This record gives sequence, structure tokens and C-alpha cells, in this order.
Amino acid sequence: MSSLSILVSSLLVVGAGASVALQQVLNASLRMQLGSPWWAGFVSYFVGMVAMLAAALALPGPQLSLAGLSAGGAWVAWTGGLFGALFIATAILMVPRLGAATVLALIVVGQMLGALSFDHFGLFGVAQRSASVLRLAGAGCLVLGVVLIRA
Repeated sequence: MSSLSILVSSLLVVGAGASVALQQVLNASLRMQLGSPWWAGFVSYFVGMVAMLAAALALPGPQLSLAGLSAGGAWVAWTGGLFGALFIATAILMVPRLGAATVLALIVVGQMLGALSFDHFGLFGVAQRSASVLRLAGAGCLVLGVVLIRA
């Protein structure tokens, strides 16, 4: 992968991260408009589902096949949306209480701790990669970042 390709890919991921922050702020605002965190979460998922359906239908690639249900794959792979719902609901409830920066900083810490665990133990098909002292120090820096954001 060329340096330019890595830079562009990295900037796209940073943009996706910024969109997560924007999503949480917009969802919290929608909660106030609708008077319900649950309906705000539903609207968020519905709009996302419509967008993903449009992309799946418009862009090249394989069409949906339910053959994957009987292909012997792990059933847990089908439950990702449940964790997305937990994420959205928690953020909708916590952004007004803790602030967007703190919530997103804590989310990043949780993501990093989860990812380090998945890597270290090779869970859910992820290639095993040990949690080295350096990687743990990086996670520690994220925790320090949360403390500094809260100050």
C-alpha cells in the first residue's frame, strides 16, 4: 500500500470517527425533539437502514442470500445490531448528562479495551495479536485522555 493510499485511508477513518461524534450529538438533539431516547434510537437506525439498503442495491457486489444462515457460520455474527442498539441508546442517554467529548472519549476507551481483548485472545475470527506492554500503554494514554477531557 502506498503512502498516499495509507494517508487517504487514514483520513477516511478519521472522518468516520468524526461522523460518530456528529451522530451522537444529532441523536441527543433528536431525543429532545421527540421526547424519547427510544424513538430517537429507532429513527437513527431506520435512516441508517434505508441508507445501507440503498447502497446495497445500487453498488456492485453480491446480492443478499440467506444461504449464510445454513452455511454453518457462527450465529453470534448476526447479533451485531444488538450491540449497535446498546451503543446508540447509551450515547443518546449520556451525551446530555456527560457531554459529547466525554462520551466519545469513553466510547473510544471501551472500543480500544474490547479490541485489545479480541486481538489478544483471537476472538470471533480476529487474528491473535498479543497485548504487549506498548499496546497497553497506548490504551492507558486513552484513559488519561478521558481524565484530561473531563478536567
